Amino acid sequence: METFDPDLLKTFLAFVDGGSLAKAASAVGRSPSAVTAQMQRLEEIVGEPLLSPQGRGRGLTPAGEDLVGHARRILAVHTEAWLALKGARAGGRIAIGTTQDFADHGLPDLLRAFAVSHPRVRIELRVGRSLELGSALQGGQLDLAITMRNAPSPDEAAVISEPMLWLCSEKGLATRQEAVPLALLDPYCGFREAALNAFDAAGRRYRIAAGSASLAGLRTAVNAGIALTPRTRRFAHSGIVEVSSEFDLPPLPVADFAIRLGREAARAARDLAELLGSGLALPS
Repeated sequence: METFDPDLLKTFLAFVDGGSLAKAASAVGRSPSAVTAQMQRLEEIVGEPLLSPQGRGRGLTPAGEDLVGHARRILAVHTEAWLALKGARAGGRIAIGTTQDFADHGLPDLLRAFAVSHPRVRIELRVGRSLELGSALQGGQLDLAITMRNAPSPDEAAVISEPMLWLCSEKGLATRQEAVPLALLDPYCGFREAALNAFDAAGRRYRIAAGSASLAGLRTAVNAGIALTPRTRRFAHSGIVEVSSEFDLPPLPVADFAIRLGREAARAARDLAELLGSGLALPS
């Protein structure tokens, strides 16, 4: 009997959660051809097709649907065992900083699992914007930070790549105008730059209908139907959805986030960075 390689299961679940092989490739940091090869290898182990043609894409076969629950349980047990062994003797304090995207979606469950398995480690959490968190990390105020990535850095423990999406209220825009209304964070923000560059490159008219220093303000503006905003799928909840194709909006790039470690980061912080690098890479 062959065993399941956790890496194959992670890629399989990335496809399930992302809905396409292209999104799975982005989530796990592999090329589309490598992801296809991994799915073929997993099908060889199972002995049945897991994916089948569905419209222009691919969907799950009955065997694929059966595997989803098993895959999640197997990976959960792997994580639990890894954490239990790593945390048996660990102590001290970890100061972690993160952008709001991950604080709302993905990070809480992983921090809870880490706290349970590392009861002697004190976790201090700071939520802010990337520039602020990067400065705090460089100044020694943080041991670990999740920030938007502008360029490779030697302090990176992992990189998470997620497609940027145009998002709006599930009720749509309150009014329709020729110039597309945008809700953007105040400078400097990578999402802001990507949105403005995309509109400029496409020669499309836009106006900044709402500006905010925080994601809470951005969410309010979008939920009210005042404007559209560019974020990742982590922001698409509580009444916010992906914009329909009828808007014919310009394409956006992939957003890269780095998990960065401070110069004096202890072993427990490095273990947490490893956990976040694998856990956050899977869309929830």
